[in-house]
Amino acid sequence: MSTCFLPAHEIARRLRQGELTAVQTAEDLFEQIRRFDPQIKAYLSLNEEQALRTAQEVDAALQRGEELPPLAGMPVGVKDVICSKGEQVTCGSKILENFISPYDATVIRKLREQKALLIGKLNMDEFAMGSSTENSAYMKTRNPWDLERAPGGSSGGSAAAAAAGMAAVALGSDTGGSVRQPAAFCGTVGFKPTYGRISRFGLVAFASSLDQIGLLTRNVRDAALVLSSVCGNDPLDSTSADIPVPDFTDSLQSGLEGMRVGVPREYFIDGLDPEVEAAVQAAIQTLKNLGAQTDELSLPHTEYGVATYYIIAPAEASSNLARYDGIRYGYRSSNGGGLLDTYRKTRGEGFGDEVKRRIMIGAYALSAGYYDAYYLKAMKARTLVKQDFDRAFENFDLIVSPTAPTPAFKLGEMTDDPLQMYLSDVFTIPASLAGLPGVSIPCGFSGGGLPIGLQLLGKPFDEESVLRAAYAFEQSAGLHDLRPPLMEGS
Repeated sequence: MSTCFLPAHEIARRLRQGELTAVQTAEDLFEQIRRFDPQIKAYLSLNEEQALRTAQEVDAALQRGEELPPLAGMPVGVKDVICSKGEQVTCGSKILENFISPYDATVIRKLREQKALLIGKLNMDEFAMGSSTENSAYMKTRNPWDLERAPGGSSGGSAAAAAAGMAAVALGSDTGGSVRQPAAFCGTVGFKPTYGRISRFGLVAFASSLDQIGLLTRNVRDAALVLSSVCGNDPLDSTSADIPVPDFTDSLQSGLEGMRVGVPREYFIDGLDPEVEAAVQAAIQTLKNLGAQTDELSLPHTEYGVATYYIIAPAEASSNLARYDGIRYGYRSSNGGGLLDTYRKTRGEGFGDEVKRRIMIGAYALSAGYYDAYYLKAMKARTLVKQDFDRAFENFDLIVSPTAPTPAFKLGEMTDDPLQMYLSDVFTIPASLAGLPGVSIPCGFSGGGLPIGLQLLGKPFDEESVLRAAYAFEQSAGLHDLRPPLMEGS
């Protein structure tokens, strides 16, 4: 029987009990990829030889009776925005199509030290700019629950791989919802830690004050297991927090008795799909049945979240992406008639439409005469959004909401309407602006059989409460063992 849908923590247990080998786990995983990825298109590249070699090392260590680290033998897919030494890192962009990373991101180094099996690089919206994984320069990833629908974005490849049993764990990145929204669309767990909890060293920058590495798994325990292994202060990242890292699995079974959960009225708005609202309201009732105390609250500046984000994030992107000039690395136009013409043509040919759109928005917002009117005002609005959350957490332990306003939309349905696409992150953006930890977990299905996500948000660096509540709900709802119909029998 294939091991590709075994939970990560169960793989770890079976390896140590001698019921499973790491090589078998890897071989099953790559067979699953060969079988389904031609339809789903989650992976941009595979590291089969290296992963099998690591699996053999894990099995040899087990034979010698050695004690293994928690993630040894764990199949992990990596969003192609995280650097791995000696491997191509494209960020889903033509402008980096030939770039080979000279170093490992800190999170990759930690996974290698743990003897995790690094399966390959996963598709994404170009430079993490998008909500559907249709902005990749290489291919469009499809949702395993319905191949005609988007997997969400920008970590759509990561969510699709986890949902389809093509990775036990997938790394993503979350700037405005890019882990949580695709998790909701693909029926997986998507966890974004507090800004600073996981080192960003080696994460290719989009918007540096917002970017955060996150996790996509098929259950909450797996997210807690991996989070415990990849967090921690890093001298290579000045934004990483120097605070203790607990074992996040320890408190999972503490239950919800007495936990105070706020329900923001601004997250139940016109435009929210009725099936999403019904599923989320039912989930809130489940939280109450499990012992949580729920009450309505107000986050009054929520309405400014999307507009604020789409000034700050493009402004930072326009600065971060200035380095891609065709001179030092990556793609260079062969048609340049001089230095400035080479710059212009390289960036014109190498960047896709969405990246160009955001660079122009950001450059405009930062330009002389407009900085105060746009960027400075957006930074003030960001402070107001954060203060809303600060006040809310004086009375509540968690905040609950829909993850996305709709289930997965059809591929191509929103590509001609960027503003409508941006609104698919309306419920995830405020927590990113405030740097809060959050998770999306499956809470139901639409009439068409598409997953619906529930979002739980916590206080800064209180990942334990977020995971504890998510685990309690997950165990009660029983949706984490379901798999897309395409994968039935695999």
